[in-house]
Amino acid sequence: MTRDVAPDPGWAPAACTLPTAEQPLRIAEFDALFADAVWGVARPERVRLRLDLAFSPDNAARAADLAARENGCCSFFTFTLTVAGGSLALEVTVPAEHVQVLDALQARAGTAAAL
Repeated sequence: MTRDVAPDPGWAPAACTLPTAEQPLRIAEFDALFADAVWGVARPERVRLRLDLAFSPDNAARAADLAARENGCCSFFTFTLTVAGGSLALEVTVPAEHVQVLDALQARAGTAAAL
């Protein structure tokens, strides 16, 4: 199930090199992943967000593809996809100066996943 979540024009930081016209499409891709696959959101550290995803090869592939493309325009992100023991998690880490972006990502994930 997908949910309509209004784009947040402040979500992409000035450091993002993704063309402005493409940013809403990328946000929609994140929202779709969040709505379809995220079942848990945790913030173990101020600069680290953990998204627990429904275990499936498709969700792992979607998360890996999206993380790789996002890192291409926002290189300050560190994405770690972990597949272990029948679980799937995507961790997102940022430098302290980009913690507001992580805050926004957490809020979008929680809203889209209806958590």
